[in-house]
Amino acid sequence: MSTIAAIATAPGGAIGIIRVSGPDAISIVNSIFSKDIHDAKGYTLHYGEIASDLRPQTSDLRPQTIDDVLVSVFRAPHSYTGEDSIEISCHGSRYILDSILSLLVSKGCILAQPGEFTQRAFLNGKMDLTQAEAVADLIASSNASQHRIAINQMRGGITSRLHELRDKLLHLTSLIELELDFSDHEELEFADRSELLDVAHSIEKEITTLLSSFSAGNAIKNGIPVAIIGAPNVGKSTLLNTLLEDDRAIVSDIQGTTRDIIEDTITIDGRLFRFIDTAGIRHTDDTIENLGIERSLKAAERARIILLMRDDEHDYPELPMANSQSPMVNSPVIIRIHNKSSHFQALNGIGIPELKQKLVYSAPADEDAVVVNQRHKESLTLALSDIQRAITALDADISGDLVSEDLRLCIQHLAEILGGEGAITTPEVLENIFKHFCVGK
Repeated sequence: MSTIAAIATAPGGAIGIIRVSGPDAISIVNSIFSKDIHDAKGYTLHYGEIASDLRPQTSDLRPQTIDDVLVSVFRAPHSYTGEDSIEISCHGSRYILDSILSLLVSKGCILAQPGEFTQRAFLNGKMDLTQAEAVADLIASSNASQHRIAINQMRGGITSRLHELRDKLLHLTSLIELELDFSDHEELEFADRSELLDVAHSIEKEITTLLSSFSAGNAIKNGIPVAIIGAPNVGKSTLLNTLLEDDRAIVSDIQGTTRDIIEDTITIDGRLFRFIDTAGIRHTDDTIENLGIERSLKAAERARIILLMRDDEHDYPELPMANSQSPMVNSPVIIRIHNKSSHFQALNGIGIPELKQKLVYSAPADEDAVVVNQRHKESLTLALSDIQRAITALDADISGDLVSEDLRLCIQHLAEILGGEGAITTPEVLENIFKHFCVGK
């Protein structure tokens, strides 16, 4: 395995960090550092100089000092990557960072590829794939909710739920295979199909719960969609501009001014909201305006929160998506706003603080295990289909070998989320059988 190095901080800061990881990390850094860290313990800090051993063309033969630095030592396997690792903290000058990195490369380091430190952490068993993906989400987080989701995932929120599911599936698989292997021993008692169905239904419920969290998780990650719906001229665009504190939407007394979807985001109390200003809903013969109205209704279907507006001259519009032919996809929260009243005036900001409180209260709650990754959703969808087939087979009293195959597929699809970790092996099933069911003596 090669030893890699890379600048780990963004340019422009007062302090810069260079990360080194691999079997020769400590010896390479030791060769350019003024202090001997060859036998240094892990989790220790050392102050000294990084110096080039290239001699200047002068009578002074001393090495050229690049910078005073702090060197952090991490010993395998107790490091981010699971390998011997070094972090060099120096001044944030791009010249200093590039000089130290070039010196490390001259001593045998290889420039790290994007994500290679986290990839090594995954390959060395320091984290599973969901936790590795959460690292990117943590770096990209721009508000408190996104940060909490990423932190929870890095700490194993999804991982622990998947391991719990795996344990239940192992238990169910063991019962089925026990039945198959010892079906000719009439003196042995096995769990009846109703008990097996109860376990299978509990697994189905947990997978369904994780899948249902994708909508909320995706909304929190990308911005909770809030559609502003109302008749023309009730103040939808004015409300958007007031919330954004910017003239994002054109405001006019002419009906039908807003003919297309206008979107923008703001953070309220640590939560990212994506507001969608829509065309006014009314009956019109204008083809272009009707297209805008159609898009408005589709935006309402996708929204998790709808700000339904009216004023003294226009009533709340009906939402035709609420009928059985076009059901609300997300069952959004509807907040009714009577604009231009004594309690709410979008133009003057009256009632805006209270509206923001309602938005925060109506937002999806942060949970320890929230699915925010499309890859996770696809694998969970396949796992749900597997367990549902197993339930159908159990209910129809179909042979246990077919049920067992569906259970193994379910486990396989859940294991894909973690990066392949977790697939159940035959020896593990046998061990579980004899450990928990006491077959024989």
